[in-house]
Amino acid sequence: MTSNETPVNVLCLKWGTRYGPHYVNTLFRSVSRNLERPFLFHCCTDDPTGLDPAIRIIPFPDNPGVKRGWPDILVKLMVLKDGFGGLQGPTLFMDVDLIILGKLDCFFDYKPGEYCIIHNWVSRRKALLGRRPAVGNSSIFRFDAGKSNEIYETFLREMAQAEDRRIFNTEQAFLTHAMKKVNWWPEEWVQSYKWNCRPIFPLNFFITPKVAPDCRILVFHGRPDPDEAIKGYSDGKPHHYTRPAPWLAQYWSE
Repeated sequence: MTSNETPVNVLCLKWGTRYGPHYVNTLFRSVSRNLERPFLFHCCTDDPTGLDPAIRIIPFPDNPGVKRGWPDILVKLMVLKDGFGGLQGPTLFMDVDLIILGKLDCFFDYKPGEYCIIHNWVSRRKALLGRRPAVGNSSIFRFDAGKSNEIYETFLREMAQAEDRRIFNTEQAFLTHAMKKVNWWPEEWVQSYKWNCRPIFPLNFFITPKVAPDCRILVFHGRPDPDEAIKGYSDGKPHHYTRPAPWLAQYWSE
C-alpha cells in the first residue's frame, strides 16, 4: 500500500460511563499496529475528554425521534446516513470492547462495496440444534460511507419497529433487516470470547480460555469485558465463571 492512497475509515462509538476513554485509545493503538493501509480513526461521542488528539471526534447526533430515551444504541443506524461525520468511502465500525489479535486489512479487502457483518452467535445448545438465525452482530460491520443512506432512510421510516424490542430485540437485528443483503465475516476471523474461548461448564473452572490461531478480533459482548477477562471473571453463576487470561494483556494495552 502506498502512502498517497485515500485513507479508509475506522469508526467507534462511546457514550455514558461504562467504557472510559482508555477503551477508545486502546482500540486506536491496536488498529494502528494492525492496519497497513492509510486510515482515519473516528469516535462518535458525547464526551471527548481524555481521547488521543489523533482521534477525529464526531459529535453525538441529536435524537432523530427515538422515544425510549437518548443517547441510545440505535445511533448505530444513524452512522450510515450519507454525510454523517463527513465520512466518505470504506468504513469499518468497531465496538470499543474488542481485542485485536491480528492484521485487519482483510476486513477492507473482503467483498468490497458490500455490507459485511458478524453472523451473531447463539448458545452452544442452539448451535448444535441448528438454531442460528440470520442475524448480524454489530460489534464489527463495514459499509461504504456516502452509499449507505438506504439504511438510515429505512430506520427513519420504521423507527417505531426499530425501537420495539418485541419486534427487533436488538439494534443489530434491525440493522441486518435494513441491510437486506449481508455478507458474514469468515468465522475464523472474528470470535466470541464468551462462546468460542471460554470452556464449557465445569471445564471453565480448570482450563484457561484460549483462542484459535486464525482469529483476528475477539468480541466481548455481554460480560466479561476485556479487563475483566484478563483478571478473571465471576458473576456468581458457575457456567459464567472465567479463569484469568493474562495472555490477553499483550494485545489490550493503551
